[in-house]
Amino acid sequence: MATLPSGERAKPLPEWNGGLSGRKSARKAAVEPMIPPVDTPKKTRKSRASQKDATPVDEPSEVKRPKTELALEIFRNLERFPHCLLLTRVGQFYESYFDQAVEISRLLNIKLTSKSWGGQRVHMCGFPLQHLEKYLKVLIRGHQKSVALCEEFRVPNPLSQFERRVTRVLTPGTLIDENFINPYENNYLLSIGCPLSNQLEENTPIGLAWMDVSTGDFFSQTATLGTLHDEIARIMPKEIVLDEQLKTHKDHAVFRVLAEKPSVFLSYVANSGDDAVSITQEEIPYSDDISLPAPILPRYASDEATAISLLTSFLQKNLLEHMPRLSKPLQQGSDARMQIDAHSLDSLEIMETMREGGTTGTLLSVINRTNTHSGSRLLARWLCSPSTSVSEIATRQNVVSFFEARPHLRVDLIALLRRIEDTARIVQKFLAGRGAPDDLRNLATAIKLWEELRERLTLERKMEMQEQNVLIGWETVDALVSRMASLRELSQRILTAVLINEDETEIGEATPEDPVDPLVAESTPKTTPFAMYKWTIKPEYNPLLEKLHKKLDALVKEKENLELDLQARYFANSLSLRASPQLGFHIHVKKRQASKLMANSDEFSPLSESGSTKTFFNQRWFDLGTGIIKTAESITEQERAAFSELREAVTKETQNIRKNARIIDELDVTLGFAELAVERNFVRPVVTEGLEFHIKNGRHPSVEIGLLNARRMFIPNTLSLDPDARLQVITGPNMAGKSTLLRQTAVIAILAQTGSFVPADSAQIGIVDKVFSRVGANDDLFRDRSTFLVEMLESAEILNRATSRSLVIMDEVGRGTSISTALAIAFATIHHLYTNNRCRGLFATHFHEIVDMLGYNEETCRAEGHFENIAFYCTDVDERPDGSFTYSHRLRPGVNRDSHGLKVARLGGMPNSVLEVASKALEHLHGSTKTQWLARAAELRSLGERLVRE
Repeated sequence: MATLPSGERAKPLPEWNGGLSGRKSARKAAVEPMIPPVDTPKKTRKSRASQKDATPVDEPSEVKRPKTELALEIFRNLERFPHCLLLTRVGQFYESYFDQAVEISRLLNIKLTSKSWGGQRVHMCGFPLQHLEKYLKVLIRGHQKSVALCEEFRVPNPLSQFERRVTRVLTPGTLIDENFINPYENNYLLSIGCPLSNQLEENTPIGLAWMDVSTGDFFSQTATLGTLHDEIARIMPKEIVLDEQLKTHKDHAVFRVLAEKPSVFLSYVANSGDDAVSITQEEIPYSDDISLPAPILPRYASDEATAISLLTSFLQKNLLEHMPRLSKPLQQGSDARMQIDAHSLDSLEIMETMREGGTTGTLLSVINRTNTHSGSRLLARWLCSPSTSVSEIATRQNVVSFFEARPHLRVDLIALLRRIEDTARIVQKFLAGRGAPDDLRNLATAIKLWEELRERLTLERKMEMQEQNVLIGWETVDALVSRMASLRELSQRILTAVLINEDETEIGEATPEDPVDPLVAESTPKTTPFAMYKWTIKPEYNPLLEKLHKKLDALVKEKENLELDLQARYFANSLSLRASPQLGFHIHVKKRQASKLMANSDEFSPLSESGSTKTFFNQRWFDLGTGIIKTAESITEQERAAFSELREAVTKETQNIRKNARIIDELDVTLGFAELAVERNFVRPVVTEGLEFHIKNGRHPSVEIGLLNARRMFIPNTLSLDPDARLQVITGPNMAGKSTLLRQTAVIAILAQTGSFVPADSAQIGIVDKVFSRVGANDDLFRDRSTFLVEMLESAEILNRATSRSLVIMDEVGRGTSISTALAIAFATIHHLYTNNRCRGLFATHFHEIVDMLGYNEETCRAEGHFENIAFYCTDVDERPDGSFTYSHRLRPGVNRDSHGLKVARLGGMPNSVLEVASKALEHLHGSTKTQWLARAAELRSLGERLVRE
């Protein structure tokens, strides 16, 4: 490996090239110019030759370590990163050798070859530079592999030497700016800090820390082992990090929880303590609250601090040279957010549908009216963690009401928001030492649009004052917008420096498909041999850069004049001045125009010829071309320095950029809520500190849109969970809407506490601390769990965790076992909800015997005795004289003792013979007289009373 002069660093090839054209990926991995051909690195050319001439290998073989510099570097990196697949850049390729080449070729479905190395054949595979992101996606997302990326760096002296080092390890949770990151969702890396002891209880405290490396969003909180599964479902991490010591504790309780999420990538890291990574105190953590942030830095519990330390240690170990500066994590308290357990997130289809697992038809997809990627991510976070603060909810609602009342303002702001790039991810690129001129332009444009948005609001304010002489509803919006920092100076500096039109000073056009260095590719007479240069910094950025551009323009003009002069003097209009890695600077001319005078001239030395052309060396063109290259390289260096200055200017404003971006996200989400309210006729709910829950003509937003698409109307329902009827038992036929009613009740509560308006005529909701949904269940064959066991596990979680402020919806508890056992479990569950949890809840069932055990009074439709605060409602089937029927979907007081299951069976296409037999059996089982039924009801009521007394 070449030795660098004291104090000098190797010049990295993969960084921004200060104006090299080609594919975006190729620009990121810019190649230094390599003319004349004597400067072309032999290793690069050898690598290409080895790829071309390599032969397939059928069986891996035991190899000794070759003694070449590249081989030794690869072995060192394989030993340093044994848990990773190593990709090593060699010229214009990323390559893999030895046994890993076999695995990588199989995973990527690329050709496995071999090369002669140190007197033996070794496995080898590789792919061109521009395919890197495509194959990273396959390895990381498709196969969940860790990839160590070894980049190639040019040593300043001598130019023909390189050094290589791993600059970053890519894992599912440490992606920064890869194109395959979903812009609409966070890419979280989660660490868990927990005691190493195997004897942990459900209430054992643990710490959580999670971060989206692509945006810089950083959070932490305390939790318990019992709630860990729900927190993971809410955060939806792409990767989870544990203490390395847990590798020897495979029976640790945390692994039982993680077994519920087998698809999440699991990693380990040694805990380096609190000093693993310096976390800046500059930036006060920001909440997801529209109100002002609390200027108090948090104190972390020991397990929470451990989780933060694990996370930062893991980031430092993997991001290496791209490790960004971290701000203090935002500490989230469980009491400040509505808790939605994992089963409820699934069954309510907040983020994914239960059947297909996609996003179409989810609550998020149905209500999302955001206009920016970051706004969409914030909305998802609010939906999974609604607020429990009445003041915070009211503040969000105020902004929604403000925009709802101003349609013209909404239209103008939406048009501005749609043009704003993802500034959170842009600034994170710069903090990680990455980014490109495009990112600078997008950031400057975003800042300009922020200013335009503020100016539009100011204009609206002024117009309203002139027209009405009073301002209504402006307090919250004024407070929000006033927090935005002015970054006009930064935007102006970027726009003054960076070219907006990428073509305005371009010399020629690159050929992005060419895997070799675009600078030395053959050019046509219409272009110059310097197609790789595409300038991004304006010449007037500084005097030296302007001087270099003038010099380059003069040299290029001289080149054009020389070409015209030679064409005229030698009567050869096909003559062109070119450059290539094989021939260097040369003259290209058609053979029929290569006259004897030209061939015998001292100006030209023959280099090569083909069937139709000849090439010559010309000293004047060599000197002139060398001057152009050196000048262009000087411009490149100046542009690189200018870009570094601008990047530093951006990073200095990180706090203000992030703060403004958060405010814009909040405006985007609330503006989207206003659009949704107008479009779908949602109303503003009244959210209080009480326990009331009143919904007038509520609707399920997802089901309603599905019916509207099918040209059908949704039947709304009214619901009141008063303190004297806080638990309601709902009976009725299959297909009559019981499950929809239950789900819409929970969904409306979630929407209300995110700050959104809700699908109803009116709504008054006391704060809900937790939502639990036991609606629908499937067996879990992988873990040997029957449908009934899954149902019991979910029910147990509700009964153990629900509080008096919780909202519980339960459907068909006990259906997976015998009728008598199911009836017993259902009754006991209601008894526990009523007596112990004392929560607001809806309990749907087909076991009408339960209503008798609860002391149902048919006249009042209420329970008597111990369960006096239970009310009974039902849905119906409307029978027609011709034997047909319709579902009313309307909720009414009372009990429906017929499930009408045979009607559903007929709709499902059951054979008539089966239906006839079933009808006769049902008639017998139900009994033929009302006297028998009344006797049975009295018996069940007596049983219920005795159970309560005992």
